[in-house]
Amino acid sequence: MFEKFTKLAVSASLFALPFVVSAQGLAQDASGGDFGDLLADLLGLTNNLLIPFILGIGFLVFVWGMFKFFIYGGADDEAKSSGKSLMVYATLGFVLIIVFWGVVNLVATSTGLDRDGDDAGLGNINNVEL
Repeated sequence: MFEKFTKLAVSASLFALPFVVSAQGLAQDASGGDFGDLLADLLGLTNNLLIPFILGIGFLVFVWGMFKFFIYGGADDEAKSSGKSLMVYATLGFVLIIVFWGVVNLVATSTGLDRDGDDAGLGNINNVEL
């Protein structure tokens, strides 16, 4: 029974393969249409609003940890350890959000969703004079 189903599935996929490949010609341009516009808008929202907001929150947490460590926890060891852990977690959060930001921009640049046109600040390498 399983062997018969496998043969049928392979035959059907081989039959449908030319139709799947010819569907590539249905797109008018390489922008991805409405879905490409949606992904580009989500990328812009992430890069211009979401990540800077999260970085700002992380900075405030870091400053609050510094306040708790240096000022509020002058003689209180528990407040010092709490402030120290806040600063460590904020630093870890900074590192993780910067890595996330880099991965998002890498994927966007490699898929063509980055429509800024400057290739992440690298400029056009085809016009380099030697």
